[in-house]
Amino acid sequence: MADKIDAILSLRPNANFGSRDDEIFWEDERPIPTDAEITAEIERLNTLAEEEKINAEARKASGKQKLLDLGLTEEEVKALIGV
Repeated sequence: MADKIDAILSLRPNANFGSRDDEIFWEDERPIPTDAEITAEIERLNTLAEEEKINAEARKASGKQKLLDLGLTEEEVKALIGV
């Protein structure tokens, strides 16, 4: 799950800043992202992570089915990929 730091780094790659107790100490030439920008970026990063998780599960299921289609048994597939 993305947090405020992840969002800032996504919005301002290589930004020069620090944080302590959820307070940001901005030392970069570029303007600090607004709270709204940070919140939106956290949501975007979390959505991307969830989509990747779903896609990974779909790829795994697809690979399993291809192995089954080649004639492997469920037990053989499970031994190979743990599914």
